[in-house]
Amino acid sequence: MANTPSAKKATRKIARRTAINKTRRSRVRTFLRKVEEAILSGDQEAARAALRAAEPELARAASKGVMHRNTVSRKISRLSSRVKNVGAQAAA
Repeated sequence: MANTPSAKKATRKIARRTAINKTRRSRVRTFLRKVEEAILSGDQEAARAALRAAEPELARAASKGVMHRNTVSRKISRLSSRVKNVGAQAAA
């Protein structure tokens, strides 16, 4: 348990930061889920719109340190290619 005043303050700061990060991570997951649902529905326009909305959220999570920037880049790349292929699967 924290004994010194500075350690107690650090504990409070960590608790606040954890709550903020948890909210941001949850928000990102919601946007990703919307993209996934649009891809599975087969509607390319909806998937594109969902991806356009999700990209800034992912970038914000990376800039705030909630997610690693390479992870965000990888997710955007994979989602983009999947969204691009939605129309191709429907036509084939």
